[in-house]
Amino acid sequence: MHLKKALIMLLLLVILPFNIYAYSDYIYAGGETVGIRVNSNGVLVVGTYSLDKKNKINLQVGDVINTINNKSISSSTDFIDSIKGKSVVSVGYIRGNKEYKTDLNIVLENGVYKSGLYVKDSITGIGTLTYIDPQTRLFGALGHEIIEKTTGKLFNSNSGSIFESTITGITVSSRGIPGSKNARYYSDSVLGSVFENTNKGIFGNYTGKIVNKKLYKVASFNEIKTGNAKILTVLDGTKVEEFDITIERINKGDIKNILFEISDKNLIKKTGGIVQGMSGSPIIQDDKIIGAVTHVIIDNPIKGYGVYIGSMLEEAEN
Repeated sequence: MHLKKALIMLLLLVILPFNIYAYSDYIYAGGETVGIRVNSNGVLVVGTYSLDKKNKINLQVGDVINTINNKSISSSTDFIDSIKGKSVVSVGYIRGNKEYKTDLNIVLENGVYKSGLYVKDSITGIGTLTYIDPQTRLFGALGHEIIEKTTGKLFNSNSGSIFESTITGITVSSRGIPGSKNARYYSDSVLGSVFENTNKGIFGNYTGKIVNKKLYKVASFNEIKTGNAKILTVLDGTKVEEFDITIERINKGDIKNILFEISDKNLIKKTGGIVQGMSGSPIIQDDKIIGAVTHVIIDNPIKGYGVYIGSMLEEAEN
């Protein structure tokens, strides 16, 4: 009888699922503005146009082309080169999670080969670096996904880069109209490579120098509390500054874990509240890193949401 109970307990121990994460107990907080470029996994169709009434196009916005005439393509340049000199090509594409093939007619007009498709292979922009893990040198930024505007969906990507960036000005937020950080980035000053774009941010390997950065203990979710906290972000040039916020509510769930209000009068004066480009700004409380800024409440831009830092760290390792 005792042996039978022991066997049952052993089986339960074996089959229960568990996750072991290797992220460090202490990580470097970011706050720097970074330029971001993420590349599509293939070539994304973002629009179509008519070549002639007889030319039916079976592809649609959101499809990802990954082969032409059974050869892999990964860029718009590959796409253009693959249709040159052709009157019809076989296109392999992904729609949803399924792969399909179709023929695509090519028309030569005024020396230009036309396919009836508008395509893109990358998205660029700016955001804020959230953290760097000192042991693995994995980084996280943004705290939310990069969306392709035409499709309104997550931009599927497993490659890209982050770059040094400088803030040149601020477009101030007002009720109903979110502002933005105005910036330029330097594509020849690469800070890291991106390997993932998810609903908790972009993640990758940090290759830049780590200079004068402070290590913060990673807070457990239960350590987060309502009350005073700070965010780290850049408003001018490359200088990371601290600004006061008040955490109003803590939510369990996938994202939007921290509801907060900006209480720093200097920040409100300069930005009107949360602005685009601030996403990813680390949230610090009791000398621990607890999360990152992710969303602004458009009708009240001094309020916004943050994601729990542990969720970002776990996502980077999945």
